[in-house]
Amino acid sequence: MQPDIEIARQASTLPIEEIAGKLNIPSQHLYRYGADKAKVDLDYIASLNDRPDGKLILVTAITPTPAGEGKTTTTVGLGDAMNRIGKQTTICLREPSLGPCFGTKGGAAGGGFAQVVPMEDINLHFTGDFHAMGAANNLLAAMLDNHIYWGNKLGIDARRISWRRVVDMNDRALRSIVANLGGVANGFPREDGFDITVASEVMAVFCLATDSEDLRRRLGNIVVAQNGKREVVTARELEADGAMAALLKDAIQPNLAQTLENNPAFIHGGPFANIAHGCNSVIATKAALKMADFVVTEAGFGADLGAEKFLNIKCRKAGLRPDAVVLVATVRALKMHGGVAKDDLAKEDVSALQRGLENLGKHLDNLAQFGVEAVVAINQFTADTEAEMAAISAYCQGRGVEAHVCSHWADGGAGAESLAHKVAELAQSGKSDFRTLYDDAMPLWEKMQTVAQRIYGADDINANRTVRARFQQLEEQGYGHLPICVAKTQYSFSTDPTRKGAPTGHEVSIREVRLAAGAEFLVVVCGDIMTMPGLPRRPAAEAIGLDADGQITGLF
Repeated sequence: MQPDIEIARQASTLPIEEIAGKLNIPSQHLYRYGADKAKVDLDYIASLNDRPDGKLILVTAITPTPAGEGKTTTTVGLGDAMNRIGKQTTICLREPSLGPCFGTKGGAAGGGFAQVVPMEDINLHFTGDFHAMGAANNLLAAMLDNHIYWGNKLGIDARRISWRRVVDMNDRALRSIVANLGGVANGFPREDGFDITVASEVMAVFCLATDSEDLRRRLGNIVVAQNGKREVVTARELEADGAMAALLKDAIQPNLAQTLENNPAFIHGGPFANIAHGCNSVIATKAALKMADFVVTEAGFGADLGAEKFLNIKCRKAGLRPDAVVLVATVRALKMHGGVAKDDLAKEDVSALQRGLENLGKHLDNLAQFGVEAVVAINQFTADTEAEMAAISAYCQGRGVEAHVCSHWADGGAGAESLAHKVAELAQSGKSDFRTLYDDAMPLWEKMQTVAQRIYGADDINANRTVRARFQQLEEQGYGHLPICVAKTQYSFSTDPTRKGAPTGHEVSIREVRLAAGAEFLVVVCGDIMTMPGLPRRPAAEAIGLDADGQITGLF
């Protein structure tokens, strides 16, 4: 099989005006970035408000493993398949971060014959949205330090600054730093640190804002510090919100690209689901729902993180109601959950797979709690055997859920037509009766407890006295109505990444609670998860370069 990058380069792409025409977007409302990608005018999107919404389909997955699950690939393949069977469909994806591209995980443009293109552009810079978000984030950080330097009129307590700088790269050396060294002219020395851009509250604000006005409102509400009286200090008080919004003026317009089969794809925003809320922008999703009969979107990592946040945060805040959910699983990943080492995955092992099916079962149970109808997509690999795939199908049938073997990686949309027919049937059936897992009025501690016990299978949560006091303080400051966004390992239902399957009898340890007042949720940091990842021993960047013709090499 050819590498993904070669398949993408051989694609017969259409001019972006033709892709826009499939969604009835007039060409005058496109801001072109070359021949095959463009941004769509927000004024045009606003003009669609009176149109009815299409059906919303979420693609999520079992708990990820190094074996790979192919959630984005399935999203693309399903979108192409639905168009093949006559269902007007567009997909909504997140933009890739440079951190994983040069680290371990790779890009986020799909794979094989189920990709979005131009793949190289999408994975490297795209339309510059992430750079704009990093600039807006770091402008606020600079204005905060500058305010203190020039007299500190707001009385900011430098010991209680919560705003961190960001960079879109895995760089563990920046997790904890000391800033403002070098003498009086450089300011007041203090501890600081960097997060990766995708974990920034600016990213969350960007993805949850409904329009430019809402974007500026949310940016202004960002809490950057406390003053000497323990009162919050916001970006609006620093008069930074206007300039931040100006930096994001173009970025906030959703990006339009295409699949290998020339179907429309909105690719906009990119928060991680293990340290942020893991969903593409509300603007892109709601625009797609006005333009297409069906919209297929994804949420990051496993359903315990991405889907939970999509349903409890994005749907709650944006008023979205999913009509069906696709849970992606692979034979390889299920065998790893059953105890098989990565090097042995090519060997048939039905008994190990059956042990690993408890992970799939737990995710199905979790999705049922939200009242959404689910179907399982078995993302097929070449080494999968008939017996192994039959075992998954039999397990799902016993639970009253259909499982469909999909070969979209090798065959494009044609390999997912069976799944597409079922998804369309579920979405149009009206059977889904969506509900969130908890009410706004539930106390913050109980919200976290609810997620840990009902989604992660934990016995309880625990935290030290300082963290417990922070929960209470946030309640008293008027933030008790906010949902929670859990930052934890993506590799297990627990906070221990080595515990595969569906572990029980564990507790979730809370390390920190961060207020994201602009995004309108609380980030609850659990276990050893880092909001600034590090590069692996052999980063993918070592294999990436340019050849004599100026072509990128080594990129997937």
